[in-house]
This record gives sequence, C-alpha cells and structure tokens, in this order.
Amino acid sequence: MSTKSFYDLKTKTLEGKPADLAAYRGKVSLVVNVASKCGYTPQYNGLEKLHAELHDKGFNVLGFPSNDFGGQEPGTAEEIGTFCKLTYGVTFPMFEKVVTRLAPDQSPVYGFLWKSGYLPAWNFSKYLIGKDGQFVAFFPSAITPESPELRGAIAKALEK
Repeated sequence: MSTKSFYDLKTKTLEGKPADLAAYRGKVSLVVNVASKCGYTPQYNGLEKLHAELHDKGFNVLGFPSNDFGGQEPGTAEEIGTFCKLTYGVTFPMFEKVVTRLAPDQSPVYGFLWKSGYLPAWNFSKYLIGKDGQFVAFFPSAITPESPELRGAIAKALEK
C-alpha cells in the first residue's frame, strides 16, 4: 500500500524509541537530513532558531541524521544527540540515522520524500511538508534557515 501522507509514516527517535509522525499532523514540518561534520553543520543554529520561533505557531523542524554524504555523520545516536545539544542547543525532534539515497535500505521517510522528485544531493537538504502531510517545497543545502525564500514558504504553509 502506498503511503499517502508524510504523517502516515512511522520511524524511530534518535534514542531508538518508536516514533509516529502522525504526532505532527496538522502542523507544518521542515524535514532536514543533518550531519555533525559537514560544512553546513552550522545551519543547526538557524534550524534551532526557526523551530523555537515558530513552534508555537504549528511548525516543527524534524532532523534525520545521515551518513550518506562524505561519511559526515559517523557517530552513534548518543554521540549525535550530545553533539547537537552541547554545540547547538538543539531542542527540535531528532530521529534515527537514516539512508536518504535510493537503495534497498533507504528510509521509508526518504522513500516518501523521493516521490516529490527530489532526493538530497548533500547534507542539510530541506523538505517543507504541509499540515496535510503533503510535500510543499524542496530547498537544497545552500539555502539557509534564515533565507527569505525558505521563511516565506514556511509562512505561506502556516497560513493554509
């Protein structure tokens, strides 16, 4: 059966506990494949600010660590969690390390996102998901969380 909504998916938290993405239904989500040792890693600062600023308006950043690009997320779940909290003060939800690329072990999350016509070309690729769980927009790694283009798309999605 084909998944109709991002919010129909289930995954695991960074701590390995079951996570039902239905918890985010009715909210706007920014799904990001993150890595601790990437040139884009400082985007954690902007992602955390975005999450803190808009969380009460029905918005979440959802982080999915991935080691797909340059081996830039080699750590264990515990190491990733500690790094994110201590270095960037991350409070947004983080999920288990995933494979984003088309492969037999590709995460169901990225299998669904791939239907948008976009797969990450590098770490910190961003997918905007609407309140209904449907793909809204894709932003490549170089588009920062502070970008007017990204922020405008989030504002528009929150209005719907």
